[in-house]
Amino acid sequence: MTAPDSPSPPRLAAEPAALGFRLMAMIYDLLPLGALWFATAALVLLARGGAPVTPGSPAAYLEFALMLAVGFGYFGLSWRRGGQTLGMRAWRLRLVRYDGESTPEWGELARRYLAAGVSLAAFGLGFLWSLIDPERRTWHDLASHTAMVRLPKPGKTRGG
Repeated sequence: MTAPDSPSPPRLAAEPAALGFRLMAMIYDLLPLGALWFATAALVLLARGGAPVTPGSPAAYLEFALMLAVGFGYFGLSWRRGGQTLGMRAWRLRLVRYDGESTPEWGELARRYLAAGVSLAAFGLGFLWSLIDPERRTWHDLASHTAMVRLPKPGKTRGG
């Protein structure tokens, strides 16, 4: 079952990415993302003169928003420049637009990032959706009109 306003991706030169590969890439991407978040938290701590933010305070919400923005910076820039994060490269995954021809736009990437957060917050149901979708699409694929594909090994073509 697909959303009525979500066009089906065309047959691409690569297969839709299986959930297992997506999850492995996510685990791998926790390393650079964690490092970026650590550096961000250190800068916030430094800017506050060594005083940590108080949980539930406006400063804590601002720091959380900054962490989300840094996360989007990592994913958005990676997806815009080559369609791959470090984790996606390790598993030969690439983010493509449904048309298969062009790079996703910033608005599509922002929708993808936000919808992926919803997918995770819903106990992973947005990711599990790929197990029943014929094109292995997740909620964030559907929301952003993008697809995650697994690239063939170098020198190999699809079906060969």
